[in-house]
This record gives sequence, C-alpha cells and structure tokens, in this order.
Amino acid sequence: MAAPKYCTIGRLAKRAGIPSSTIRYYERIGLIEPESRSTGNYRLYSQTSLEKLRFIRAAQAVGFTLDDTRALLADETGEPPPCGSVQKRIEARLSDIEQRLKQLRHVRRVLKAALEQCSAQLPSERCCIVEKLRAAC
Repeated sequence: MAAPKYCTIGRLAKRAGIPSSTIRYYERIGLIEPESRSTGNYRLYSQTSLEKLRFIRAAQAVGFTLDDTRALLADETGEPPPCGSVQKRIEARLSDIEQRLKQLRHVRRVLKAALEQCSAQLPSERCCIVEKLRAAC
C-alpha cells in the first residue's frame, strides 16, 4: 500500500476552493486537523482532509451550521450518525429557515410600502422614510 500523499494548507485551500484562513478556523473549532507535520513543522493534509472540507462546504450550502456539520461528520465513536439524529437536525434547520422566511416576508412588505411612499414624493423633498427611521431611534 502506498503512503498517503500530503499537501500543505495552501495547496489544500486551493484544491478545496476556500481560503487557508478558513481551514485554520476549522482547525481551531475542531472540524479538521492536519494528518501530519513536515520537518519544518508545516501542517500537512491528505485526500481525507480535502474530502472532509468538501463535505463541510456541502453541508453549509444546504443550511447546516458548523455544529450540525461536526455532528454529521461523526459521533463520539467516530461513526456516521444514525438517520434519526440527522432527521432531528434537518427538522431544526427547516424550522429556522421558516422563521427567517417569515421575517424576510415582513421586511419585504415594509420595504415595498416605503418604496410606495417614496414614489409619491418629489425627488427633491425630504424623505419621509428617513424621518420615520430617525424617529424610531
């Protein structure tokens, strides 16, 4: 069996399409760790790290938090989590998204009403929306 090929954090970042600072952050929070160190004490990573980074990014892209992602990577035994615990995380993320959508719909209504008010004013007049925002402070 051939020895695993290692790369530096810069090369790993390039292959994963993310900044090396992101990899360092993931290290600090325990999502990833270098598999080895060079004689000059540089962090060294393998294909496994690249796959883990791609998994993290894919999980984030569908709405999972980094805490969720940590749990999805492996449980305390190092095994992937059972479907039941994944389902609970999905339900929690969906609930969060529903709440955010509700808030965004409210913001949309407020902004549309503000735009209508602005459209009714002359461009040179003092903006009533800015005045309302100042009064709210």
